[in-house]
Formats: sequence, C-alpha cells, structure tokens
Amino acid sequence: MYLSQLLIDVGSNPDRPRPGRAWLRNLYHVHQRLSMAFPSHSQLEGDPFFLKPFSPEGFLGTHVVPDESKRTLFLFRVDYSLGENSPRVVILVQSEVKPDWKYAFQNVPMFLAARPQTTEYNPQFEAGQALRYRICVNLSRKTGTGRDAEGVKDLRQYKSEKTDAQGRPKSQGKRVAWTWPKEEGKDPQDFILPWFSEKGARKGFALGDSHLMRLGWVSGQRPGNKSSNEEDDVKRRMKFRSALLEGQLTVTDASLFGQTLALGIGSAKSFGFGLLSVVPVPVSVAP
Repeated sequence: MYLSQLLIDVGSNPDRPRPGRAWLRNLYHVHQRLSMAFPSHSQLEGDPFFLKPFSPEGFLGTHVVPDESKRTLFLFRVDYSLGENSPRVVILVQSEVKPDWKYAFQNVPMFLAARPQTTEYNPQFEAGQALRYRICVNLSRKTGTGRDAEGVKDLRQYKSEKTDAQGRPKSQGKRVAWTWPKEEGKDPQDFILPWFSEKGARKGFALGDSHLMRLGWVSGQRPGNKSSNEEDDVKRRMKFRSALLEGQLTVTDASLFGQTLALGIGSAKSFGFGLLSVVPVPVSVAP
C-alpha cells in the first residue's frame, strides 16, 4: 500500500476566501478529486493534460474493487489541527496503488499548500502488539433488519422486494445517524467508546485507553446538476455524525487486523470515514 499526505491551503485568515477551504466544504468533491489520482491507462493516453470533463469511467478510484470485500481503492481522512489558532489541514490517503497527484491537481494547484508526499506502506503486525491509533468513524445504524420476531429472514420477501442503488434489499433498512440517550451528566464517549470497542473485538484488536477528541457533523451532496427545484437539492444533501477517536489498542489477531487496516472500518468511506492510522507504542527500556 501507499500513504500520502496532502497539505491543503486554507489560509490564515478565515474572513478571506481560499479555494482549498471552499473545496473542503463538500467531501464528495474531495473524494472525487482524490480519485483523479488513479487514472486508467486509457485516461492518461486520451487526456494527458486533463482538459476534458471528469468521467468516472476513466479513474480506478471511483469504482469498488469487484471482490467479496467490496473495498474501494483508497481511504482518506481530513485531519484538521486540534489547536485553536492553527489553520493547518492535512488529507491523509491510504491507497492500494501509487497515486498520481500531479495528474489529479494539475488544473487546480491552488488547493495545495505544498507538494504531496507519498511513501510505501506495508506494515507487519504481531498478536499482542500495542499501537497508538486515530480514526474518524461514522456514527450510524440501520433502522431495520428484515428479520421477524425470532430473528429469521424471509427469503421469499427478499426475492420479491426492490433493491437500492447498490443492489441491496431495501428491507435492510435506512442508515441513519446514531444517537444516544440525553441523560444529565452523561458524556457521549461513555456510549461511543464501548460501541467502538465491540467493533474492535470483531476486527482483530482490543481497545485500550481511548478518548473522543471531536464530535460533529460532516456534510456533502450527492452528484448531480444543481436543480431549480429546491426540494430536489435538499434530497441530494447528506449529513453524517462523525467522531474522531484517538488512543491505544492491542492487536489480538494479526491477520484480521491487517485486513481491517486495508479495508477500513464502518460506512461512508467516500466521505472520509474509516481510515485507521496506527503507529507502534515505544517500548520503554529500564535504565
């Protein structure tokens, strides 16, 4: 795999417009631009200076890899500085193939504050290894499961019902933002960290000391031309509940954890969720 860092030009004065800051407002556009770093051979030959309108068919990163994992070609996360007075914004991209950032940004160089940096990334893990981590997760759940009171699926119902845009049966339910009881004195991380710990148990790691660094919303808009019908534009808008988590974890299953790192965790990966960043915890040496 490969890891890339893109420093985005957001300027130091929030009252002055900057192209990079405007670009970040719609994460669907961010994903689309990042996918342009993975042009097909025919795209490079037919449009070497990227002068033609964008077409998803010309870029590998806009498609799902056709296998059982249903993984995308790359994961990304927009890392905003946690400092109050710092405008620094970095996009971290993890990809299965080496990206061509020059091709992706040759017609919009003003988005970047520096030349993108890319390095090979092939980590090896061992059971029991301690790691520091960071991840931005989409807090969501399905409103329905398509099961009866005894937890049994009705396969006849599944065969006759309609499917969504991804070919999934609609009885799976609609994905909605996850909420928790609004009880006095309750901290959101008291609900979020146990939820993420349960995910970790199925993904090859045990969650250690962790913290909710930021809780908020991520917005975007489905592709399509702007309509004169305001109701249509409202339907295209999307909002996701986001949680930035940091802390320590311990690898319990090295092979499974390697797959987790490559595939990401959770849904809405096209909007910057699911990329798990890890670094080894330094081993202290007794004097």
